[in-house]
Amino acid sequence: MSSMWKPNENGTPSNNSSPEPARPMLSVAPNEAAARPAVSASDQAIIGKGLVFTGEITGSESLFIDGKVEGSINLPGNRVTVGRNGKVAASITAREIVVLGKVRGNLSASDRVDIRAEGALTGDVAAARISIEDGAFFKGGIDIRKPEVKAVVVPSASVTELYDVSKTAQA
Repeated sequence: MSSMWKPNENGTPSNNSSPEPARPMLSVAPNEAAARPAVSASDQAIIGKGLVFTGEITGSESLFIDGKVEGSINLPGNRVTVGRNGKVAASITAREIVVLGKVRGNLSASDRVDIRAEGALTGDVAAARISIEDGAFFKGGIDIRKPEVKAVVVPSASVTELYDVSKTAQA
C-alpha cells in the first residue's frame, strides 16, 4: 500500500495531490481588496420586487426600490433609484433620483433627476439638473434650481479704516 503523503525537503509530510494554496491566495487577495471599496461606496438598502411598503422612509443611505412603495421618501444627501419593477406613489427628496420604473409623486433633488427610457414619472420635479431619456414618460412641471452659492463674509471695515490717507500724508 503506497501513501499519498511523502516527506518534502524539510522532512515534513506534503500532499502531492493538491496544489500549494499560498499561490492562489496571493493572486486573490489584491482582487478582494480592490473590490471592497466599490462595495462600500455603493452600499444601499433594497426594497425587493416582492415587497410592499406603506409609510415614511427616512435615513442616511441610498435606496433601490424594485417593489411597491406608498407614502414619502426623504433621503437628503443620498440616491434613490426606482428599478424597472418599482412602483412608487410617494414624494421623494434626495440628492439624486433615478427613475427606471413608475413614479407618481413630486421629486425634489439637490443634484439631479434622471428619467430613463423605460421610466415613467407623473409629478413635478425640482432639481439642479434633469435628464429625460428618449422614450421616457413624463407629465408634470420642472423647476430648475441653481446650486446654492455660499456668500463670502467680508469683515465690516470702512474704506477709511483700511487705508487712511491722512496718516500716510503726515509721514
